[in-house]
Amino acid sequence: MTTTTAPPQTGTARTTLLLGGAAAALAGALLLSLAVGSKPTAPDQVWAALTGTADPHTTAVVESRHPRTALGVLAGAALALAGLLMQGITRNPLADPGLLGVNAGAAAAVVTATAILGPASTAATVWWALPGALAAGLVAYSVGGRESGGGTVRLVLAGAVVSAVLTAYVQAVSLNMPEVFDSYRYWVVGSLAGRGFDAAVAVLPFVAVGALLALLLAGGLNALALGEETATSLGANPVLVRSGGLVAATLLAAGATAAAGPIAFVGLAVPHVVRALVGGDFRHQVPLALLAGPALLLLADVVGRFVLRPTELMVGVVTAFVGAPFLFYAVRRMRETP
Repeated sequence: MTTTTAPPQTGTARTTLLLGGAAAALAGALLLSLAVGSKPTAPDQVWAALTGTADPHTTAVVESRHPRTALGVLAGAALALAGLLMQGITRNPLADPGLLGVNAGAAAAVVTATAILGPASTAATVWWALPGALAAGLVAYSVGGRESGGGTVRLVLAGAVVSAVLTAYVQAVSLNMPEVFDSYRYWVVGSLAGRGFDAAVAVLPFVAVGALLALLLAGGLNALALGEETATSLGANPVLVRSGGLVAATLLAAGATAAAGPIAFVGLAVPHVVRALVGGDFRHQVPLALLAGPALLLLADVVGRFVLRPTELMVGVVTAFVGAPFLFYAVRRMRETP
């Protein structure tokens, strides 16, 4: 398996400049997310609504977009960090949050609960999806995460098996219960629309804990990128770093998937962009991914609101089109790596 390597380090000044640019991009994406909708709102009116000086109608329109924007920030950050962690601990540039079967686990839990209890609110869907996503990640890790010698082949294969089995289960249930399929197909594409603050509040603890773990593990991931033996000689504990990274990635991916559905390619594309900008130091990659992930997801959501006006294209479809070039780029780099 082709593995990632640690590119040359970049200076703190350059990283600070890039973080400032990413923060500016995120601020622009936030403004667009609040301004674009079935009734576009001018940026000055958005600012007036945020500062409490707009008319009641404009204020109500902008406030109706707050939950969608907040969920985009949380899901974007969670997916980007989950992908970064997965690529770091597996040393595989094609790893993403779905590698452990997290997406399939969330989908299986949603389908099962809907089949038993019937369609429910978005908040209920979040609480149904979370245990399924966490359980799938734990099963994959318990089967394949104890490989001696530091390899991750068994872990990747275990995740693929879990995904295949759960996907087959979801298809069997949804095809035999049309009413379940009608409810499930909207969630499974991945969308930020139609969610309230309750969805963001439900997943916030998972995303916060996962992000904190990612920040704490950044130094250990730097050592792990040099190889298990070198990491041990440098004082790092590869088993602890890998286990902590898997827990963090599972929490982040489960939270994002439960709230917004299995949105593809954000967890794959953002780590490649971040690594190209700041090099292989995870202490620089993590904070940049925290800003770049939400910016990318919010901009993809804004594009989705334009292309099929007056209706819209779900953000999961847009990110698939945006992320495909990054997948081709990653595959090409793997072929070129000796």
